[in-house]
Amino acid sequence: MKQATIALATLFMGSAAAAAEPIPASIQAPLIEPSRPAVDVARDSFRKPAEAVAFAGVKPGDRIADFMSGGGYFSRILASAVGPSGRVYAYLPDEEVKNCDPAETDGSVALAHDRAYPNVYLLAGPVNAFAAPEKLDMVWTAQNYHDLHDSFMGPADLAVLDRRIYDSLKPGGVFLVIDHAAAPGSGVRDTETLHRIDPETIVREVEGAGFRLEARSDILRNPADTHVLRVFDPAIRGRTDQVVLRFRKSEG
Repeated sequence: MKQATIALATLFMGSAAAAAEPIPASIQAPLIEPSRPAVDVARDSFRKPAEAVAFAGVKPGDRIADFMSGGGYFSRILASAVGPSGRVYAYLPDEEVKNCDPAETDGSVALAHDRAYPNVYLLAGPVNAFAAPEKLDMVWTAQNYHDLHDSFMGPADLAVLDRRIYDSLKPGGVFLVIDHAAAPGSGVRDTETLHRIDPETIVREVEGAGFRLEARSDILRNPADTHVLRVFDPAIRGRTDQVVLRFRKSEG
């Protein structure tokens, strides 16, 4: 009971903090679109998409890649947020498609043919060869960065991939990373087993590609999460302690 109380209090405090800064209508509107699957809507209270998208700085007309877009949860929201003048590229690495249950990526495949989202385009290719057909305003990845260290993804060469992401962006572009936090100092020890990663490992790797960590958001932090359970454990699923990091490419 005590743990549940702490978790609920944490969720409330996160909402209160986010409410301090008004969220643009262009970001709120996508959440109530009737075209969104009910399963996506049910996740909103935990994933706080409006707060995350606002923190990232998404705006109408942006070109965004949703890297490892999975079922398309954020691709749909981003597509509506950037509007008809913007574009969203749902990127599925070949390694993910080959080694994961198709149910994990079918949503992105279907989304690319959904008339409700004509500004979503499906991209695929080797994970270390990530690229987009035009310069991007943002690359977004949610709950996936830890997977890049796992065997089913190669593992990916993060020095190469993070640099590819850097090069895909316009000057001043953003790399937004959301992921399940592991214990401080654990590095990549828990990526394959608990599906978590030490946030400082993300920072070190991404900054190594030339990015600057511009800001962190606490909207998905949960101090009641002890970092010892798999993220799929019913005791913590949907309520894991997550880090939200906004990296910026240099303007020059």
